[in-house]
Amino acid sequence: KEEVYRVAYRREVPVRVVSNSYLRVPAHPLIERVVVSDKFDAADDWIVSEADGKTVVVTGDILLADRCLKAGATVIDHKGKPFTTASIGGAIATRAIMADLRAGAGIAGGPAPFAKADRSRFLQALDEALVRLTR
Repeated sequence: KEEVYRVAYRREVPVRVVSNSYLRVPAHPLIERVVVSDKFDAADDWIVSEADGKTVVVTGDILLADRCLKAGATVIDHKGKPFTTASIGGAIATRAIMADLRAGAGIAGGPAPFAKADRSRFLQALDEALVRLTR
């Protein structure tokens, strides 16, 4: 999140941090905290309802990414990987396969830790997305 805030300050773009519980965000006019109900998918539903062609959504949730793409948003994950209409189908299929493998084979674990290269890739992807949207 800190990277997002820094980019927001530099580019003077608003940021909304959406969650179903209180999260601390910087006291700054460009940063808005949005707390939704704790109903299942309430945060996702709110994000999708606000997403459009001038929105950049940062998420690792593949199903949310799919919904946001359908709403016209630009979507990247926290490591800078863009989700596109061309790639989202494969990402959803991979997600389903991995869920089946974890359930059936007892495979545990998750994504690799956030590395310095991930931070750089994320900042570049976010900056590029914002440049495209402001043209």
